[in-house]
Amino acid sequence: MKYCLKKPYKNIFSSRLKLRKVKRRRLLRELEKIVSDGKVRETVLKRLREFEEARASRDRVFSELCFCILTANCSAEGGLRVQEEIGKGFLKLSRSELSRRLRSLGYRYPRVRSKYIVEARKLCEDVWRIVNEEDDPAEVRRWLADNVPGIGFKEASHFLRNIGFKDLAIIDKHILRVLHRYGYIESIPKNLSRAKYLEVEKTLLKIAGELNMSLAELDLYLWYMDTGRILK
Repeated sequence: MKYCLKKPYKNIFSSRLKLRKVKRRRLLRELEKIVSDGKVRETVLKRLREFEEARASRDRVFSELCFCILTANCSAEGGLRVQEEIGKGFLKLSRSELSRRLRSLGYRYPRVRSKYIVEARKLCEDVWRIVNEEDDPAEVRRWLADNVPGIGFKEASHFLRNIGFKDLAIIDKHILRVLHRYGYIESIPKNLSRAKYLEVEKTLLKIAGELNMSLAELDLYLWYMDTGRILK
């Protein structure tokens, strides 16, 4: 027997669908408005150029990897401050020394993240090789998430964006808030499985395509929309 929605339910469904379309069009208009701001756009393009330059140095690549290990469940501002303070110490300090430095800087997880960073040193050459030789960014991300301690899909995407990769989405709370606010997702998930991550990434890829920009560029604009800042 064919199932049909009763008219009141059809009307509710139709109204919700129209509302989502209106919200989504509003997001595109808001993004276009932000892009048209010359000062914001120049800052975004400058940041993207800095990301591309980062891949020229092996030490810089490892520093960016450590930055992304540190920012998991922490603020980008805090991770950036720690990265600037510790510098080459990511490569040289013992685990105990690194833990003490992180604690002195007010970092929330000094013991476990110092452990991850010291373990990541063993993979430094492999990381350098794969980011320079592998052509498929999605495969690089998968390898990083499978092999580098403290790195999941979000952190791997963040790391790769910060060294010049442009075709992966960094799906954090700021991005999810914007997508929810404008009707692209029904609710904000507490945890993202890899399958869900890829599903949301497809949504972002569609938005980026409509605006004729990369996912890396879109992320900076969405982050600016939610926070009023352009970091990394």
